[in-house]
Amino acid sequence: MTDAALHVPSFLTATLGFAVYLIGAEINARVAVLRQFNIPEPVTGGLLASFTLLFLYLVAGMELTFDLASRDFLLIVFFAGIGLNARLSDLIAGGKPLFLLLILTLITIVSQNAIGAVGAVIFGYPAQAGVLFGSAALIGGHGTAIAWAPEVGAVTGLEGATELGVAVATLGLVLAALVGGPIARLLVEGKNLTPDRPDEEHTVGLPDDGDGADTKIDHLTIMRVLLHVNLAIIFGYLLNEVIEATGLKLPLFVPCLIMGIVIANIRAALAPNAPPVSRTPSLALISEFSLGAFLAMSLMSLQLWTIAELGLAIVVIMGAQTLFAVAFVIWVLFPVMGSNYRAAVLSAGFGGFALGATPTAIANMTAVTKRYGPSPIAFIVLPLVSAFFVDIANAIVIQTIVNF
Repeated sequence: MTDAALHVPSFLTATLGFAVYLIGAEINARVAVLRQFNIPEPVTGGLLASFTLLFLYLVAGMELTFDLASRDFLLIVFFAGIGLNARLSDLIAGGKPLFLLLILTLITIVSQNAIGAVGAVIFGYPAQAGVLFGSAALIGGHGTAIAWAPEVGAVTGLEGATELGVAVATLGLVLAALVGGPIARLLVEGKNLTPDRPDEEHTVGLPDDGDGADTKIDHLTIMRVLLHVNLAIIFGYLLNEVIEATGLKLPLFVPCLIMGIVIANIRAALAPNAPPVSRTPSLALISEFSLGAFLAMSLMSLQLWTIAELGLAIVVIMGAQTLFAVAFVIWVLFPVMGSNYRAAVLSAGFGGFALGATPTAIANMTAVTKRYGPSPIAFIVLPLVSAFFVDIANAIVIQTIVNF
């Protein structure tokens, strides 16, 4: 406890995250409209917790800060699991969708910064500050916003650039968690879409209809999955050191994702008759747990009071960004990606990704596939785009705008 701030250590943060997740699941079970619009359970619980903390801050002036080390480790576990699910045939089949999604992502980055720059000028900010109302805080998320804010402040003389970027990223994460599910419902039910192969395995989470309830999940299948997840993380750490030695810096979950892909496909080639790990209910369950706990902790730790300080500017500009994202997904991305069920799942994910972060996108897609059916390639394509392409493309666009 320091002054009016209460610091919550990592273990207690994780414990609260689990509780928040379960509260969200209980609310979703009782409120049909949340299920109908595919709102993920950790989103329900996380937002309820963050608004509770906002009330505490406004009434008592008490500010809670969380040690998020345990949350960040769960993200690594999740992406290692995504890698273990990636079959070589899926990577080949995902080549064209991957390329198209790369192009659409670049268009989104440029468009977000154009909207941000116009909005910034209208409300009296320097035009370069538009990146903090745009892709630096939205597609980039909190990390990218914090990384670029000092440079924006130095170039423009803008005070409070970091606080601005964090506030926009915070609101973006909230909106991202809410728009993906309704988009998918509109597309899937409105166009009567069904999975191409409904008998395929779920890569994240088990189906809501209970079809997978009798599938074998026991101590051996869980332990086997945990062993391979840990191996992917160990080799991911080693690969990360090699990558950093070349001068390239990537988020740690990226090399763990890569090594998960490598381990899964080498294992399939060398031991095709070994007990399965990829596409198993045990791996789907562990992946959903890791992602859900991560998202619950992320949302409950949002400092929503930072948003109010920006007033009308953030409301108008983020309203415009949200309208653009939804319109772009429905009328551009969905048709370009094939107007099929996989395109609808990717639309739900991209809605979360464009406004928030990759975990939010995957949580949106998980809620959709648990209800309507699996789409394994979507869970390969979107993380590959967000892991490899976005940081590089975003940095180039942001640097160009800031130095203009």
